[in-house]
Amino acid sequence: MRPKPDPVAPGQESVWAFPRPAIAERSAAHIVIEHAGVIVADTPAAIRTLETSHPPSYYIPRAEIRDGVLRRAEGSSFCEWKGAAVYWDVVLGDIVLPRIGWSYPTPTAPFAMLKDHVAFYAAPFDRCSVDGETVVPQPGGFYGGWITSAFAGPFKGIPGSRLW
Repeated sequence: MRPKPDPVAPGQESVWAFPRPAIAERSAAHIVIEHAGVIVADTPAAIRTLETSHPPSYYIPRAEIRDGVLRRAEGSSFCEWKGAAVYWDVVLGDIVLPRIGWSYPTPTAPFAMLKDHVAFYAAPFDRCSVDGETVVPQPGGFYGGWITSAFAGPFKGIPGSRLW
């Protein structure tokens, strides 16, 4: 059952206007990730993925992630559109944020631009921001979208959204 999209305010994008299957596109947004007083990533060159009912996930170039904070985590998964994903821990001294990031070492052709980029779940970090606005993590725990005031929902991940 498709829910009724929320009204779209001026300057907003509706996640219900996003395509399915998903797409990847360059983003002009300034993305910053902070934790325990450390800037983990800071980039104006992210790629965002868009999919119907989901807020964007932002993929950050490896070169713009702080040196030495990524450690390959166990496990993998498969996305029907992007291909095989690997996972990353973020390590900041004694602090380990397990399986907080994911990437596609050999993405499918439509998502080739994601190579050498890493996306992150927002919830475990102290702050993730898009153009200075602190994001709200996509609900549900499984999904990695970042919600800001620039997007109208409702968003996949809320109770009852499993079959959207």
